[in-house]
Amino acid sequence: MRRIAIINQKGGVGKTTTSVNLSAALARRGKKVCILDLDPQAHATTHLGIEPDGELPSMYDVLVSGRALADVRRETEKNLSIVGSDINLAAAEVELAGVVGREVILREKLAQDTEAFDFLIMDCGPSLGVLTLNALAAADEVFIPLQPHFLALHGLSKLLETTALVSRRINPRLRVTGIIVCLYDGGTRLAQEVVSDLKAFLDKSRSAPVPWSNAIVFDTKIRRNIKLAECPSFGHSIFSYAPHSNGALDYAELARELLGEPIELPDPVEPMVAALPLPAAA
Repeated sequence: MRRIAIINQKGGVGKTTTSVNLSAALARRGKKVCILDLDPQAHATTHLGIEPDGELPSMYDVLVSGRALADVRRETEKNLSIVGSDINLAAAEVELAGVVGREVILREKLAQDTEAFDFLIMDCGPSLGVLTLNALAAADEVFIPLQPHFLALHGLSKLLETTALVSRRINPRLRVTGIIVCLYDGGTRLAQEVVSDLKAFLDKSRSAPVPWSNAIVFDTKIRRNIKLAECPSFGHSIFSYAPHSNGALDYAELARELLGEPIELPDPVEPMVAALPLPAAA
């Protein structure tokens, strides 16, 4: 099983969009996938059509109350499950403050879980607190979604320092293996320059004893696409909402690249729901 934490301390860069739609793409390639929603905003949970109203057991119950992952996990479509979140998870940062070993609670829960998955995708919030540390302690790999502008490169250094610290002190297996360029506009010179600078930085780290020494920038870029922004409000992945959109094509190609398969146009996929228009503004 590949355990992948998708992290970036900056919001709005495509973490949840990538977590949900990459997972859905892998599930449609026949892989068994589970998403762990570790963000109190519960965007991944909402994205897959589950109302985070606090009435259902959630990741909060796993981390704070000791519930088993199997008690909380829900299957949303074939091969795709999620351990959801809700606003209660925001209290976990405080409630776990005095707990010894709080950074490895999730890792211990995963060790007790008997369900076999091909991929475990952890969607982390825009912070480097105890919830993200739990993800890093439990993961083997880190994917970093990155918007192609220069300020994003500045924030990347702190993120990499955090992974190095966790690798030294908590999880020696942890490696940054991939950077996913999101919100990409190939027609701009800035986007191309940022990607070039990022690749040059990673090339300089190849022989260094750091967790990102073998990291790659995925060839597949996630283009700006309005359908990716619309589909969460309908509670479906991009493949159910707009299967012929650029967003669906990009995440299908990213899944193929991750699996080491040749990148090609996906077979037509029939939508599970009609692509409805967004509600009119009041």
